[in-house]
Amino acid sequence: MQHISFDINFLLAHYSEMNERRKPPLGDGGHILNDKDDVTHLLILRFQQLLSDGVLSPGAKLPPERELAAAFGVARSSLRPALKVLEIMGVITQKVGDGSYLNKDASSVLSVPMEFLFLLDDTTLQELSEMRLMMEPGLAAKAAERANAQHITLLRQSIVDLENSKDDRVRLVASDLLFHRAIFQASGNRLAGRLFHTIHRAMLNMIMVTSQLVDLEHTLHFHRPILVAIERRDAELASRLMTDHLIDARDLLLHSREQESSRQLRNHLAAGMSVRKRASKTVPQPSAGQTKLPKIIAAIRSSSGLI
Repeated sequence: MQHISFDINFLLAHYSEMNERRKPPLGDGGHILNDKDDVTHLLILRFQQLLSDGVLSPGAKLPPERELAAAFGVARSSLRPALKVLEIMGVITQKVGDGSYLNKDASSVLSVPMEFLFLLDDTTLQELSEMRLMMEPGLAAKAAERANAQHITLLRQSIVDLENSKDDRVRLVASDLLFHRAIFQASGNRLAGRLFHTIHRAMLNMIMVTSQLVDLEHTLHFHRPILVAIERRDAELASRLMTDHLIDARDLLLHSREQESSRQLRNHLAAGMSVRKRASKTVPQPSAGQTKLPKIIAAIRSSSGLI
């Protein structure tokens, strides 16, 4: 209890200094924040400041709502929406009957909003393959330098699973994704591991498409040499082989898109020809009198000096 009291005093001391410059609940323009959305936005910015200043650390338990509200100078009813947004963003975890904690593992932070970004921003497979080409060869090189026994075991297992997937499409895609996840992790860069957590659904979609365009041995043809290069600690070779793998996947996607566009064009043209044929059968042919009528009108106009 004494430790929590110390945290509260530290928090209050920190905000006594901040409130000299920014009296709550005022917005950036100095207007009073009566709208709950404005208050929520301001409180989230203040939590960001606390994290940036090191006042709050990963895994720390937040003070009770009553004390937090007092520290921020807002009502508890205004504080709760901000806490809920932070929970959705993955910044905190709220435990019933216990309180709120900052997450220890930052991999969950913003993962949901980022996944929505990939969905709502209409990120294409071509854009994803371009980003992977810029990133994964370097990660493969780092994996060759830093992979430990556990990473190597995981990479080997992914290839065994891939070999045994046969006609099991779900297992095939899962094994393929596991191989790339293991390389992200083996790079030894924590941000890379967290990035995979964010984009893995988009990568899954990409692998599901490419896996339908080639047979099993095609994928193994790329995965096996990359594993060997990582095992031999050959960073340059691992990077080059990963580049070849991703270029192949990109070209498969482009070829598939071209084929689909060509198919759609053929279907469109075929549909147009069918409509024209049906229209020609239903349109009545002009009678002999109707055929001569334009000529008669032209002759009258000519004789009348109208032409």
